[in-house]
Amino acid sequence: MTTAPPTPISALGKKTLEQLWTRTRQQGDMPGFAKAISSILGAMRGEDDHEFSMTQTVLSDPVLTQKVLRLANSGMYSAFGQGVNTVSKAVLVLGTDAIGHLALGLKLIEELSHATPDSVSAHIEMEKAVLAGMVAQQVAATVDAHHAEEAVVCSMLHKLGRMMVTFYMPDQWARMQAQAGAGKEENAAPDMLGLTLEDIGRATARKWGLPDNLMDGMRTLAPPEPGTKLNHGDWMAGLSTMATQCADSLWHDDAAGLARVAELIDGSSDMLGVDPAALHEAVEKAKVAAAADLTIAPLSKPEERQARALASTRLRAEGNRILINGLADMRGAVGSASVNQMVAMALETVFKGLDFSRAVTFVRSRRTQTYSAHMCLGQNVKELLPQMTFSEVYEPNVFHASLNSDRVIFIDNARDPKFAAKLPAWWKATLSQARCFVILPLSAHGQPVGFIYADWDESLPPIQLNQTEFGLLNEMRALVMKSVEMQGELAANRVA
Repeated sequence: MTTAPPTPISALGKKTLEQLWTRTRQQGDMPGFAKAISSILGAMRGEDDHEFSMTQTVLSDPVLTQKVLRLANSGMYSAFGQGVNTVSKAVLVLGTDAIGHLALGLKLIEELSHATPDSVSAHIEMEKAVLAGMVAQQVAATVDAHHAEEAVVCSMLHKLGRMMVTFYMPDQWARMQAQAGAGKEENAAPDMLGLTLEDIGRATARKWGLPDNLMDGMRTLAPPEPGTKLNHGDWMAGLSTMATQCADSLWHDDAAGLARVAELIDGSSDMLGVDPAALHEAVEKAKVAAAADLTIAPLSKPEERQARALASTRLRAEGNRILINGLADMRGAVGSASVNQMVAMALETVFKGLDFSRAVTFVRSRRTQTYSAHMCLGQNVKELLPQMTFSEVYEPNVFHASLNSDRVIFIDNARDPKFAAKLPAWWKATLSQARCFVILPLSAHGQPVGFIYADWDESLPPIQLNQTEFGLLNEMRALVMKSVEMQGELAANRVA
């Protein structure tokens, strides 16, 4: 299969493109995407030191740098072994083409997001393009992860014409919808614009200077006869077509859409050379990711998400009030309350303020040269206290490391297999239900005397502490340490 030669542009089509280019100049070329494309493509084409050129290009954009490194360390690239900490290494292990395509896709998402169009139609097209890229990434990764980034860009750009018209020509878009109906604007495009929407997308891609392989992959390709062997360009075009059609159906999150997705998978399996079951799994992964990342798609359930966000905000605000009030009590008690009473106030405040599943204080005994649990809050914790003991002799785990820290330690994913080696046996035997946890190390005159531990179990969603909460916890920690320094060591009176 080969790409059909371009159709001569009519006078109306030329007028449409002239109007489009004028509006992009006036409003900003989406708005800075063309410039980003030029630098990324220049690095990809560089003959000398093109790996370093790509590194420089990515590093010139701090946001892009962080996104590239995060994706380079994602599960898709786990086969490369140890973590990727520099853009230079990302380019080394993935190659300039992969990083270039990755950067193009990320930059397009960023620029479209920053554009924040007033038009709902434009926002819908943007989200559908992002969703198509997610589908393509998951499908391509089942075949060849090295081409996943190219597949993402081709699929996101597959409906570039629709995005350009909705962004820059909303008046024409509204007339096309009125004539052909929502979702069928393509049917009205030739008569009203003199071009198909795909023609407009390809013209935009040529104006931006996109490479031929990406333009080739943007085209619509119908499934060929069963058994037909596709070249790379046709396979990319077939995948971007299928991914875009899946995105259209998934976006609405209804039964009809799911049925259509099943049809698309069955009809595309032979063309893409991917087993239907694997395609179903890939699309489902993309659907899950989209539900978390998209904002207005019915799939993302924006109303439910907003309600959860508001509820979470109210709960966090109430929790912070508990922390602030508890701190006020502790400030007033410094000098008069015993160390154990100060620790008890801190433990209760932390437990209630951040709605922990469990909270435990550990005290260092100079006599036995151990750390052991004493006070605790939470269900089914008291009976485990005798097992929560460990030697003060240093071991390379998170608890011994935290004892030498002067700040709160927050572990956001205690279930990460890579983190398992940093968790001691006693923790795994008693507290392994934790999803994430915090440690408030306590010291006096520079010597560790114990710590407060608190965790959230798997019944609660993942959580991230904000700077306000870190500040409150560290202030609470400072008050306990001040009390210890004023009055002596923590006592070992067990409180349940």
